[in-house]
Amino acid sequence: MPTIAMFLGILISMRWDGHLSPHFHAWYQGKTGTFSLDGIMTDGNIPKRQQNIIHGWAAVHAEELAANWETCELGEDPYRIEPVRF
Repeated sequence: MPTIAMFLGILISMRWDGHLSPHFHAWYQGKTGTFSLDGIMTDGNIPKRQQNIIHGWAAVHAEELAANWETCELGEDPYRIEPVRF
Protein backbone atom coordinates (compact mmCIF):
# COMPACT_ATOMS: atom_id res chain seq x y z
CA MET A 1 0.00 0.00 0.00
CA PRO A 2 1.65 3.30 -1.06
CA THR A 3 2.77 5.62 1.74
CA ILE A 4 1.52 9.18 1.32
CA ALA A 5 2.86 10.73 4.55
CA MET A 6 4.95 10.00 7.65
CA PHE A 7 5.04 12.17 10.75
CA LEU A 8 5.50 11.80 14.51
CA GLY A 9 5.81 8.02 14.21
CA ILE A 10 2.58 7.81 12.18
CA LEU A 11 2.56 6.26 8.71
CA ILE A 12 -0.33 7.18 6.37
CA SER A 13 -1.15 5.17 3.25
CA MET A 14 -3.88 4.96 0.67
CA ARG A 15 -5.07 2.56 -1.99
CA TRP A 16 -8.35 2.09 -3.77
CA ASP A 17 -9.95 -1.29 -3.23
CA GLY A 18 -13.03 -0.85 -5.34
CA HIS A 19 -15.78 -1.19 -2.78
CA LEU A 20 -15.18 1.06 0.22
CA SER A 21 -15.92 4.74 0.60
CA PRO A 22 -12.95 7.13 0.36
CA HIS A 23 -10.51 6.47 3.18
CA PHE A 24 -6.88 6.16 4.20
CA HIS A 25 -4.99 3.94 6.62
CA ALA A 26 -2.69 4.84 9.50
CA TRP A 27 -0.17 2.86 11.54
CA TYR A 28 1.32 3.91 14.85
CA GLN A 29 3.49 1.68 17.08
CA GLY A 30 1.86 -1.55 15.92
CA LYS A 31 -1.66 -0.13 16.04
CA THR A 32 -3.74 0.45 12.92
CA GLY A 33 -6.69 2.53 11.88
CA THR A 34 -8.92 3.27 8.91
CA PHE A 35 -9.91 6.92 8.54
CA SER A 36 -12.48 8.71 6.41
CA LEU A 37 -10.99 11.52 4.33
CA ASP A 38 -12.13 14.03 6.96
CA GLY A 39 -9.79 12.34 9.45
CA ILE A 40 -12.31 10.44 11.58
CA MET A 41 -11.23 6.92 12.54
CA THR A 42 -13.87 4.45 11.38
CA ASP A 43 -12.06 1.31 12.50
CA GLY A 44 -8.94 0.49 14.46
CA ASN A 45 -7.06 1.02 17.69
CA ILE A 46 -4.88 4.11 17.17
CA PRO A 47 -4.57 6.04 20.47
CA LYS A 48 -6.78 9.13 20.85
CA ARG A 49 -3.84 11.58 20.87
CA GLN A 50 -2.62 10.28 17.51
CA GLN A 51 -6.20 10.22 16.18
CA ASN A 52 -6.41 13.94 16.98
CA ILE A 53 -3.12 14.61 15.18
CA ILE A 54 -4.30 12.64 12.14
CA HIS A 55 -7.64 14.48 12.19
CA GLY A 56 -5.87 17.86 12.17
CA TRP A 57 -3.52 16.78 9.39
CA ALA A 58 -6.46 15.52 7.29
CA ALA A 59 -8.32 18.83 7.77
CA VAL A 60 -5.34 20.78 6.44
CA HIS A 61 -4.88 18.40 3.49
CA ALA A 62 -8.54 17.64 2.64
CA GLU A 63 -8.25 18.65 -1.03
CA GLU A 64 -5.06 16.65 -1.51
CA LEU A 65 -6.60 13.58 0.11
CA ALA A 66 -9.64 13.81 -2.18
CA ALA A 67 -7.38 14.23 -5.23
CA ASN A 68 -5.31 11.24 -4.12
CA TRP A 69 -8.45 9.12 -3.80
CA GLU A 70 -9.41 10.03 -7.38
CA THR A 71 -5.89 9.14 -8.51
CA CYS A 72 -6.20 5.74 -6.80
CA GLU A 73 -9.59 5.14 -8.48
CA LEU A 74 -7.81 5.52 -11.82
CA GLY A 75 -5.43 2.74 -10.80
CA GLU A 76 -2.48 5.05 -10.23
CA ASP A 77 -0.34 5.42 -7.12
CA PRO A 78 -1.22 8.37 -4.90
CA TYR A 79 1.31 11.14 -4.43
CA ARG A 80 3.01 12.23 -1.21
CA ILE A 81 1.39 14.80 1.06
CA GLU A 82 3.30 17.11 3.39
CA PRO A 83 3.64 15.86 6.97
CA VAL A 84 2.47 17.68 10.10
CA ARG A 85 4.41 20.91 10.67
CA PHE A 86 4.85 22.56 14.06
